[in-house]
Amino acid sequence: MGKNKFLLLGSVFIFCAFMLAGCVKKEVKNIDSKGVNIICFGDSLTFGYGVSPGEDYPSLLAKLTDVPVINSGVSADTTFDGLKRINPDVLDKDPYLVIIEFCGNDFLGKIPKQDTANNIREMVRQFQARGAMVAIVDISAGLFLKEYRPLFRNIARENGAIFIPAILSGLITNPSMKSDFLHPNTEGYKIVAQRIYEAIMPYLEQNTALRKKHGAGEGT
Repeated sequence: MGKNKFLLLGSVFIFCAFMLAGCVKKEVKNIDSKGVNIICFGDSLTFGYGVSPGEDYPSLLAKLTDVPVINSGVSADTTFDGLKRINPDVLDKDPYLVIIEFCGNDFLGKIPKQDTANNIREMVRQFQARGAMVAIVDISAGLFLKEYRPLFRNIARENGAIFIPAILSGLITNPSMKSDFLHPNTEGYKIVAQRIYEAIMPYLEQNTALRKKHGAGEGT
């Protein structure tokens, strides 16, 4: 009986350790980023198509965090278009965290999914090389654009980026949250901003703690 209890307790311990390990967030590259601005880099969903200036998700995100937020969204952009404007719209703006949101126009333009993935991967590489943290936004919802979800999740996992899943979940099927067939309205963008904020906030807090620690160390 004693031996059986020991084996049972050992099994429970291993199971709990495994579960806890699965809950630990993967370390994000450049968590000690020294940049200044959060850059929201994407297409019309980032630009804020369908709402007035100030109602786009980057503007709403700026109200939730004390970090300056820049909207670098351009309507109708594909990932190929995004790559062409990386320098003026991101790298030249002292990025602290870059939030990448693309793929809708790649899908509409019938750009091969692997090309989209390669372009996102190249964006991540360049932003991280500049010292910025990176987050990849997934705009899939249910079956809508579901084929991009594992691609973006894997890119984030392989490169130490933050993965923000399903920001349009519950919105894409709710006419009261949209300005057209796809784009959120004012209330919808508020939800998008809140979801992104909740996903990035733990890393912003880690960065703040590191900056304070390093600042205290320099002063001693």
